[in-house]
Amino acid sequence: MKSNDPNTTTNRRSFIGTIATGAAAMSLATLASPLQSVAGTGKFNHAPNDDDPDAWFNKLKGKHKIAFDCTQPNGVFPFAWPRVFLMTNQLTGTPEKDSNVVVILRHNSIPYAMNTDAWTKYKFGDVFKINDEMTKASAVRNAFWKPSPGDFKIPGVGNVAIGINELQESGVMFCVCNMALTVFSAAVAEGMGLNATDVYKDWKSSLLPGIQIVPSGVWAVGRAQEHGCAYCFAG
Repeated sequence: MKSNDPNTTTNRRSFIGTIATGAAAMSLATLASPLQSVAGTGKFNHAPNDDDPDAWFNKLKGKHKIAFDCTQPNGVFPFAWPRVFLMTNQLTGTPEKDSNVVVILRHNSIPYAMNTDAWTKYKFGDVFKINDEMTKASAVRNAFWKPSPGDFKIPGVGNVAIGINELQESGVMFCVCNMALTVFSAAVAEGMGLNATDVYKDWKSSLLPGIQIVPSGVWAVGRAQEHGCAYCFAG
C-alpha cells in the first residue's frame, strides 16, 4: 500500500540514496531482494566456525566495560569516545588493561571495518555518504586505519591516538555486522553488475586485522550488555 505520509517518502528516498554507487541508482527492490532471500531460505553468510563471536565476547573481564554502538558515520566520535573512556578511567585510577571497550560497526558504519582498497574499489564514500576531512571530498580511504601522526587533534588535548590500530593496541575490541555486510554487498553488487557472493567474499577478505564478524549488530549490542557493558550510542 502506498503511503501518503511525506516523512515516510522522504525517509525512504534518503535510505535508497545511501546505497547508490556512482551514477547507478538502487531501487528499494534491490535491497529487499537479498533480505527476502535470507528470510526465505534460512541461508546466511557466516564467519568461519573457528571464529566464534560468543567466545570473543568472553574476553570481557575488565572492571569497567562499555560498548559503543555505531550505526552511522559520525566523524571522529566512534573512535574518539573509546579513547576518552580509556583516558578518563586512567585519570580516575583504572589502568587501560582493566577497562574494556567494544565498538560495534553496523548498518552504515560498516566501511570502517574494511581497508582502503575496498573503499576505493566500491566507492564507499559515495555509497555511505562519507567525506574525507582532509580533502573535503567523497572519501576513498579508511582515514581511521593507520593514520599519520597529527591527523587527529582535540582542542586543549592535542594529538590523540584514535586510529583503529592504535585503539586495538590499547585493547579496544571492534566487531562488524554480518547482516549489514551481506545486504549492502548484495545491493552494491547489483548496482555495479557484479555477483553478490563474489562481492561479499571480497568485502570479507578486506576486513581489517582483528575485526570480529558478528551475526548482526543488534546481536552484538545484546551480547555486550549481557557481558556487563554499559551502552553508548556513537552515531
